[in-house]
Amino acid sequence: MASETLQPAGPAATTAFNRWFIPVGAVAVHICIGSVYAWSTFNRPIIALFPSDPTWFRPPYTTFTTALVILGLSAAFGGPWVESRGPRVAATAAAIFFGVGLVLGGIGLALNHSVLVFLGMGVVGGVGCGLGYIAPVSTLVKWFPDRRGMATGMAIMGFGGGAFLAGYLNAYFVGKFGVAKTVMLLGGAYFIIMMIGARILRRPPEGWAPAGWVRPAKINPMITDRSVSRNHALQTSQFYLMWGVLFINVTAGIGILAQASPMMQDLFRKSALEAAAVVSLVSIFNAGGRLFWASSSDYIGRRNTYVIFFLVQFVLFLTIPRLAANDNWLMFELALFVVFTMYGGGFATIPAFLADMFGADNVGAIHGSLLTSWSAAAVAGPVIITELSSRAKAGLAPGMSRIHIYDTPLRLLAVLLLVGFILTTLLRPLRHD
Repeated sequence: MASETLQPAGPAATTAFNRWFIPVGAVAVHICIGSVYAWSTFNRPIIALFPSDPTWFRPPYTTFTTALVILGLSAAFGGPWVESRGPRVAATAAAIFFGVGLVLGGIGLALNHSVLVFLGMGVVGGVGCGLGYIAPVSTLVKWFPDRRGMATGMAIMGFGGGAFLAGYLNAYFVGKFGVAKTVMLLGGAYFIIMMIGARILRRPPEGWAPAGWVRPAKINPMITDRSVSRNHALQTSQFYLMWGVLFINVTAGIGILAQASPMMQDLFRKSALEAAAVVSLVSIFNAGGRLFWASSSDYIGRRNTYVIFFLVQFVLFLTIPRLAANDNWLMFELALFVVFTMYGGGFATIPAFLADMFGADNVGAIHGSLLTSWSAAAVAGPVIITELSSRAKAGLAPGMSRIHIYDTPLRLLAVLLLVGFILTTLLRPLRHD
C-alpha cells in the first residue's frame, strides 16, 4: 500500500503518512483491553484464594461485571475529553489505567485483599477499557471516510481477538507463575503494547481526504454531510433508537455468552471440556464477525445490516429449543456461531452508523455515550437467561431432563430481538434546520 499524503487545509506543507498504520495502532490498544472477556479463566484460581468471601463479592464475578459497567460509564463521561485531547492522549491514559489496574489487582491477589482486586481490575481497569475502546474510533472514521465500516471493524475486531489470545495466555501463565504474578505480568505487558499503539494514533489534518477519493455525487440519505455535537445528538430520537438497537443486540448475545457452557452441558449433555472448546471457537466468530459485518455495511448500509441481525437472530433463538429437542448438535453449533458473528458485528458497525447519522467530528463522544447501552446489557442479558433457566431447573423433579429449561429465556430474547427490528426500521436521517 502506497503512502498517502496528508493534505492539510491552507498553505502548510504536506506531510507523508500512511493511514493504514492507524488501524494497527487501534488494534494494539483493543487487543489488550479485549482480554477482559477472557477473565473467566481466572475464576477458579481466584476463588481458591478467597474461599470465605460471600458469593456476591467474590472477585471473579464482581470484577468482570464492574469492569464492563465502568467501561460504558467511563466511555460516556470521558467521550468529550477524548475528542478534545485527541486519540494519542486518550490511548495513553487508557494504557496507564488498564496496566495499573491489573497490577493493583495482582497485588490484591498476592495479599489476599479482595477489595484491592475489585478496585484494581474492576474499577481502575474498567476506566482503562472505556477510554481505550473509544480512543481510536473517531480517528478511524476521519482517516477512512471511504470505508468507515471496514476501518472500525478492523479495530474492534481486535477487542474480540484479544479474548481468544488471552484465554490461552492466561491459562498458560497461571499454571507457570500463579494467578497473582500472571495478572501483574500481563498488566505490564499490556501497558507496553498499548503505549506503542498510542504513539501511532493521530488525527488527520483539517480538510484531509484520501488521495484520489471524491465524495459520491449521489449521497445516501442515511449519511449526513454535517457534524453535530454530542449534546445535540443526545437531544435527538435517533440517538435513543440507536441506543435501544445496540442494547438489544448486546443483551441477546451476552445472555447466551454468559450461559454458553452450561447450556451445552444441559441441552446436549456435553462435558465441561467439550463445551469449553466450543466457547473458545465462539470468540473467533465474535472477532471475525466484527470485521465481516462492519465491512459489509459499507456496501449494504448500516440500517440494513441491523435489520439482518435482528431477523436472523429472531429465527435462530426460536429454533434453538427445537434443535435441542432433536439433539441436532451440528445445527446448534452453526446457530451459535452465526449469533456471535452478529453480536460482534453489532459492536463494530455502530461507530460507522453513528458517523453516518451525526457526522464524524464528534463521533468519539457520541459513541461513548451510546456505550452505556453495553453497561445495561451486561446486567440485563445474563440476568434474563441465568435467572429464568435457574427457576426452570429448580422446578424439575430429580432425574428429569433439562432440555427445556432455556425455552422461556430464549423466547423472551427472541421477542426482544423483534423489538430491535422495529426500532431499526424507525430510524430516519437526522434533519438539520
